[in-house]
Amino acid sequence: MSTIKAAIVGCGVIGRHHAAVLTAHDGFVVTAAVDSVLPAATALADELSAAGAPSPFVAESLGEALAGADVDLVVVCSPSGLHVSLAETAIAAGRHVVIEKPLDVSIARARRISELAAEAAERGLVVSVISQHRFDPANALLAGAAHDGRFGRITSGLASVAWWRSQKYYDSGDWRGTWALDGGGSVMNQGVHTVDLLVWMLGRPVEVSAQTAVLAHDRIEVEDLAVATIRFESGALAVVHATTAAYPGDLTRIQVHGDRGTGVVSDDRLEYFHVRADDVEDTLQGSASKENQAAGMLPDDQMAGGPAEKDHFVRGHSRQYDDILGAITEGRQPAVRVDDALLSLATVKAVYVAATLGRPVLVDEVLTGILDDQDVTVGVRS
Repeated sequence: MSTIKAAIVGCGVIGRHHAAVLTAHDGFVVTAAVDSVLPAATALADELSAAGAPSPFVAESLGEALAGADVDLVVVCSPSGLHVSLAETAIAAGRHVVIEKPLDVSIARARRISELAAEAAERGLVVSVISQHRFDPANALLAGAAHDGRFGRITSGLASVAWWRSQKYYDSGDWRGTWALDGGGSVMNQGVHTVDLLVWMLGRPVEVSAQTAVLAHDRIEVEDLAVATIRFESGALAVVHATTAAYPGDLTRIQVHGDRGTGVVSDDRLEYFHVRADDVEDTLQGSASKENQAAGMLPDDQMAGGPAEKDHFVRGHSRQYDDILGAITEGRQPAVRVDDALLSLATVKAVYVAATLGRPVLVDEVLTGILDDQDVTVGVRS
């Protein structure tokens, strides 16, 4: 099997992370480092070379890299507002594409890349969007139980991302905290993966109500707190809570509840799992048995309270790159497609529009473009 040659476009923190993941993966090699700030691309090339990897071609633009290096796959790690234009260039040049989350900050541009991805698939090209947490074993277990009926009828869910980002974080780049390039705040950037998991597990979202606020930061346009409720096509309801104003932060939780079972994942690890046995009778206030059946379902490093998975942040992306490699070499579509990312993005956008308008918003109103011209604002600012 030939090694897939990758160009990293955007050599900041996340671009360097992708470069490290691909360099450690047997199926990939980084052949180009691209950044409009050339010293950033040069620094990445130097890092890879110092680690013993081949030194990639350095360029200021994707076009320059495609002309000067051997590239099979373009990995888009630029500021969010530039994702689609870069992906469009790569697809037009006949390259496979991986786009970091979110797909884009503009639904109109995201719809365009969905159309391009469909055309690309007919030409045998793979276009995928990073959603590495779908590949975490605990999340995959919950999704499987929700989809195969073990939890019964899915009734509700919770997605909570309680993180902390300092003022220095937002001040570290002119684009951070802006609607134009960051696309949003705690929901779009920190919470988008968990919203994606919720949509993956519970099905198609229909309607969103929301409130947003800025309570702990200055000099940002976007929210540092959002709370939303989502109604799904199945009738299930869910709550989304996303904040960068929860010190010390780094708490992420997803819950799925049905009339026959419940699953809870905390910080990407399985905390609780219970499926009702056929011979169990209910009491007046619920089941007589609420035991946690999670023990032994996954390796210890995938269980809450167990040892930490070695290189967890790297492993999540690496598991998704396993799938992307398989899609490219086997001529199939990836597990995470652009349309999946588009639906999650539309759900996030619906949170912002609902908070701005002060009314429930249909996800289809966002997907179809009815609300493309609607400006969004933060509801409460203090």
